Amino acid sequence: MVPVTRNTARPGARTLEGPGLAHSAGLSDAEIEALEAQFPEGMSVQEIVSAHLERGIRLTEATFRKYVQLGLLPQSVRVGRKGKHRGSQGLYPVSALRQLEEIRRLMGRGFTIEEIQRDFLFVRSDLEELRRSLDRIHEAFEAAIRAASEADGGAEEGVEERAEDAGAICSRKRAELFEALSEARSEGESLFRRYEKLEKQLTLRARMAKAVV
Repeated sequence: MVPVTRNTARPGARTLEGPGLAHSAGLSDAEIEALEAQFPEGMSVQEIVSAHLERGIRLTEATFRKYVQLGLLPQSVRVGRKGKHRGSQGLYPVSALRQLEEIRRLMGRGFTIEEIQRDFLFVRSDLEELRRSLDRIHEAFEAAIRAASEADGGAEEGVEERAEDAGAICSRKRAELFEALSEARSEGESLFRRYEKLEKQLTLRARMAKAVV
């Protein structure tokens, strides 16, 4: 795991702001994967900034929030803090770091923020939100099926009617529901991939148009 600690930028740090974004090395795929494992629920903007600072890449909260406002990065989701009376905090999916790297690469190829917003990442944040929503829906259904199964108390087909009257489900019905849920998840993933493929086709055209200018 890659620990994230509060730190200040080292002398000579690369920048993720303005024109410097086009020249910074950014985070590697391995580093982002490690952060995804470390922060499965997402990262706060402070943790994202800190992850860059300790690698010598200057990024401010203002710049990150600006990209969010422009729709280049996904919105945060409020997640409750553990413990009583601790409120909630806004967490961004770690996939936002991959989008940040994509912005860096595109700027390195000469695209402006306006072009990136118009031709490349115009639906990326919406696609990421779609994926997160589908995951939340799946988890909610899965939890509901498991809860009904536990309420069943091991009822089998012979007492299925009585179990269902009590709000529970028998093992056969549970298996059918989980199978249907699995099929729904596969269809949701297929839908996401189709949208993603369409997005890539459109952004490829934008890249080719830039190359011939």
